[in-house]
Amino acid sequence: MSPAVSSPPRIIRIASRKSQLALVQTYWVQEQLQKHFPDRTFEVHTMSTQGDKILDVALAKIGDKGLFTKELELGMINQETDFAVHSLKDLPTRLPEGLVLGCVTERENPADALVVHEKFKDKQLETLPEGAVVGTSSLRRLAQLRHRFPYLTFKDIRGNLNTRLAKLDAGEFDAIILAVAGLQRLGMSDRIHQVIPSEISLHAVGQGALGIECRADDTEILSLIKVLEHTPTAQRCYAERAFLRELEGGCQVPIGVNTVIEGEQLTLTGVVASLDGQKLVKDSITGNATDAEQLGTQLAHTLREQGASEILAQIFAEVGR
Repeated sequence: MSPAVSSPPRIIRIASRKSQLALVQTYWVQEQLQKHFPDRTFEVHTMSTQGDKILDVALAKIGDKGLFTKELELGMINQETDFAVHSLKDLPTRLPEGLVLGCVTERENPADALVVHEKFKDKQLETLPEGAVVGTSSLRRLAQLRHRFPYLTFKDIRGNLNTRLAKLDAGEFDAIILAVAGLQRLGMSDRIHQVIPSEISLHAVGQGALGIECRADDTEILSLIKVLEHTPTAQRCYAERAFLRELEGGCQVPIGVNTVIEGEQLTLTGVVASLDGQKLVKDSITGNATDAEQLGTQLAHTLREQGASEILAQIFAEVGR
């Protein structure tokens, strides 16, 4: 009898958006997995999402469910790709049937950053003059900053990170708000003028972390990607995502969070704000980090009792949910 010939390991197909930041993040995941599994082949497959294609409409008016993920998820469901790398803040808290969040990577700084035009290089967010034009595409940032700085003028800004920076430098805006993590990953830390304190603006759910999504029944992929899991980050993000899910908020609802782990204790702070910044409810909860999702759900119930339900109902009506 001739000896049995083993088949070569399957080629692992990674789904990614085409944006520069998405590719930097996906290539990092590819590189890390290649180091852990040198006998495997990992291929990156790129595609454009609805959020990438519609750049002349505010995100909140397009819709808030899977704006940057649906096409990648369809590829996995159709067996065209094996897993997708997302900025975790873009991944809805309720996933399509058959897909799971299989891994959460170690988080970069999740805070927001102020980037200013040259003429305001001596200013901070707190010292920008009345009427200064600040660009952001995030209702979360908009609502919290309006609450704190009602004298500033806020305008929607779309496009990838380089496009937004070009609009700022051309004088269309006096300042813009971006994620610290995105600027760091693209080697643009020098553009960070101020890291905005959490006392002013709580960050987005999952911001700064990468989420790797795959088919729930693909045990091989789940086993491979778990080597990149960072447990403290995962616990923080699971608490944040449970909080958001319980409030039924999408990525374009003014819901902000902050999480800290000290020893075995996790503290989650959450905020819900009205679009005009006039109403804002905020509270915190502390408990064992292993009960992360329960903590998130419990804090959501607390904020609902404090008025978050009424604020969200008004927002959903305004954005045409």
